[in-house]
Amino acid sequence: MAETIGAIKKKFELAEPKLYEHLFEEYKDDTRNGVISLIAKYQRELDQLKEEQARTWRLQEYERKYSDYAYICGIDEAGRGPLAGPVVAGAVILPKDCDILYINDSKQLSAKKRDELYAVIMERAVAVGVGIADCECIDKINILNATYEAMRQAIEKLNVKPDILLNDAVRIPQIDILQVPIIKGDAKSISIGAASIIAKVTRDRMMEEYDRIYPQYGFSGHKGYGSKEHIEAIKTYGPCPIHRKTFIKNFV
Repeated sequence: MAETIGAIKKKFELAEPKLYEHLFEEYKDDTRNGVISLIAKYQRELDQLKEEQARTWRLQEYERKYSDYAYICGIDEAGRGPLAGPVVAGAVILPKDCDILYINDSKQLSAKKRDELYAVIMERAVAVGVGIADCECIDKINILNATYEAMRQAIEKLNVKPDILLNDAVRIPQIDILQVPIIKGDAKSISIGAASIIAKVTRDRMMEEYDRIYPQYGFSGHKGYGSKEHIEAIKTYGPCPIHRKTFIKNFV
């Protein structure tokens, strides 16, 4: 008696992707439409997985280039442009054999995917550091210098000292570690991409907390950026303690 389609479907659902091709071979001569559809579905999944594995391998180009260094650290920030809230920097040292898929420039990922990857990175990274420069710091020393300050904090909070820094575009002053600035680095280096996710998720969660304190501004929606609704709220209610005075002077 032929194996039921339901039983075959269960086999695919329980199998790891590396076993798909074995199942394809086992059922390649089954002419039932349900089995043919199952094989087509899981073949697409396998093709997508292989494509993502290839993309992730390309994303490790700089990590391979500097593989002689024991601890390679990616650095990135989130929040340089908003009218409110801090600028947050992430510093991440991934393991040499890192095989975390779907890491990318955090802006290219959905909020749900960023949250998923944040948890994976925090669990599997060799070290993670986060630095925060608040609105007072930004107003006092300007956003670029505040970003550098947040990055220095993030590096200092790592539990191991990096041997080399892969930075998203910038060269951080007052750092005695070899630095490699990479333009659009969060989409070219897995370490910088991981740092961008840590920074973005950390900052977004902070803005959601601020939304509970200052609900009239809608921070959980726009995260402090200059949306039309945010600017109207500033004009209506005036600034709150987390607004950057040097950023909102045209609206107040």
